[in-house]
Amino acid sequence: MGLTGTGRGRRGLGRSLIDVSPLRTSAPFRRLWIGQSLSGLGGQMTLVAVMFQVWSSTGSTVWTGAVGLAQAVPLIALGLFAGSLVDRVDRRVVYLVTTAGQTVFAVLLAAQGFLGPAPVAGVLVLVALQSCCAAGGGPASRAFVPHLLPAHQVAAGLALRRIAFQGAMLLGPALGGLIVGAWGVGACYAIDAATFVAAWLGARGLPRMSPGDVVARPGLRGVADGLAFMTRTPAVRGALLTDLATTVLSMPVSLFPLVNSERFGGDPGTLGLFLTAIAVGGVTASVFSGTFTRLPRPGLVMLAGSAGWGASLTVFGLVSAPWAGLVCLAVAGAADTLTVVSRGTVLQTHTPRELLGRVGAAEQIVGQAGPDLGNLRGGLVAHAFSGSAALVSGGLLCVGAVAAVAVTATELRDGTRRFGRTQPEPQ
Repeated sequence: MGLTGTGRGRRGLGRSLIDVSPLRTSAPFRRLWIGQSLSGLGGQMTLVAVMFQVWSSTGSTVWTGAVGLAQAVPLIALGLFAGSLVDRVDRRVVYLVTTAGQTVFAVLLAAQGFLGPAPVAGVLVLVALQSCCAAGGGPASRAFVPHLLPAHQVAAGLALRRIAFQGAMLLGPALGGLIVGAWGVGACYAIDAATFVAAWLGARGLPRMSPGDVVARPGLRGVADGLAFMTRTPAVRGALLTDLATTVLSMPVSLFPLVNSERFGGDPGTLGLFLTAIAVGGVTASVFSGTFTRLPRPGLVMLAGSAGWGASLTVFGLVSAPWAGLVCLAVAGAADTLTVVSRGTVLQTHTPRELLGRVGAAEQIVGQAGPDLGNLRGGLVAHAFSGSAALVSGGLLCVGAVAAVAVTATELRDGTRRFGRTQPEPQ
């Protein structure tokens, strides 16, 4: 009986851990995942290098803030049009072309890093041009998973992509700082260029990925068709609205310096702990993502994760003990992973193939603009009242918004998969 119990315990633990079956069963997905994981790491290293170079040249937070603007504006301005293009042509080709473009701009950044620093405006232009490529490559990449994996593995595939992203967030900035200190910003940019090559090679052998029988109409008409689909489809609309409400109402990052001052005496060495706590919670949830990626109702998991994010930040705003606050942030990071993976599953299983590019572009825009607006909201509320007021009000508003979506979007809760496929495309 003891041996049987041990065997069951091992099987139970195995089903709780992240599901790596997509890496075993799909060689194209495995190659793509390795290439994109390396590229994500290089991207985080380059962000450190760009920030360091801009700050060293200007000593101005306005210019360092402009780095985020240079990344965000192209994604927001071009996203839906790029998504419409992705729904008109072979998505693999779009990704290969845009990744090649990102490689070229990374090489140009490396050249100016080695040969002599370019004017700050020139560096930001190169960053913006890379972001223009990402505006097209991002929606194409988001559409790959349902092409390469059967419907029952989509959530596992998204969880694998999530843990790669979180690993890059944890390791990339630290590696970037060490490399910049040892060999300069040019070395960071050169490594980033090499990782883009790895991503390109990982995607080169992918099968042709046509958008389906109905291609997107050109220009604004294709964009309007995508917006109409997202508006009239309850599950897709509810997933995007939940993401937007969660990030706009309760994003806490802009409040971390204030909270650090109040709880840790403003020690700069502890400021990084706030983001690290969120990342640790996220990685832990990813490692044990088998507990939720195998569940049949990803919409319900997404709603629970979003509510958990808001509730954790509410408690974070109320507690005064420093380390208890970090625990709250770790819980929030775990809830965020549940939300992101489940939201992606909902969007990709409720969207027909011919619209995956436009829905992926909308998800990318919400993911970029929502946190920026949320950090602005938090800063304004904290300036008018206090940091605790900003955190608690944001967390409660988040929970209320999630409850409103849960009540109104029945299709999001019941887990119906309208467009999920049982088999991947031929490889």
